[in-house]
Amino acid sequence: MMNKLVLPISILALVIAIASFFYLKSSSDLVYVDVNKLLEGYKRTKVVKAEFDEKAKTMKANVDSLITGWQNELKTYEKERSSMSKKELELKQELLANKQQQINNYQQAIQKQLVEEDKKVTQTVINDINDFVKEYGKKNGHKVIFGATGNGTIMYGEESADLTEKVLTELNAEFEGK
Repeated sequence: MMNKLVLPISILALVIAIASFFYLKSSSDLVYVDVNKLLEGYKRTKVVKAEFDEKAKTMKANVDSLITGWQNELKTYEKERSSMSKKELELKQELLANKQQQINNYQQAIQKQLVEEDKKVTQTVINDINDFVKEYGKKNGHKVIFGATGNGTIMYGEESADLTEKVLTELNAEFEGK
C-alpha cells in the first residue's frame, strides 16, 4: 500500500515543484525598462541639457570673439605691412602666429572641458535614474529589472514586462516634487 502511494505523491511533488518554478519566474518578476526612453523622457535630462547648451553657447561665443579679434589684427597687418620695416614685419608675424596658437590651445581646452562637463551631467542624470529604478523595484516587489538599451541587451520582451512608461511617469513626478 505504501509503495502505491509513493509514486503518485512523488509525481504530485514534482508537478508542484515545476509549477512553482515557472510561477516564480513569471513575467512580473522579470521586467525591463528602455534606458534610452527614460533618458529622453526624463524632464531633468531636458533641464540639464538646456543649461549645458547655454554654457556651451557662451564658451563658443568667447572663442568666436577671440578669433574675430585675431582676424581683425591680421587684416590690419595685411593693410599696413607695406609700410613696415623688415624687423616690424617679423615681429608682427611672430605675434600673430603666437596669438593664433594661443587661440587654438584655448579652443581645444574649451572643447575638452565641454566634453568632460557633458559626461559629468549625463552621468548625474543616469545615476538619478538608476537610483530611482532600484527603489521602484524594491517598492513594487520586482526581483529583477533589466535595462534595455537597443543594442541587444534585451532582444524581446512582452509589453506587459515593459515598465518604461510607469517608471518614467513616477520619475518625472518625483523630479517635479509631486
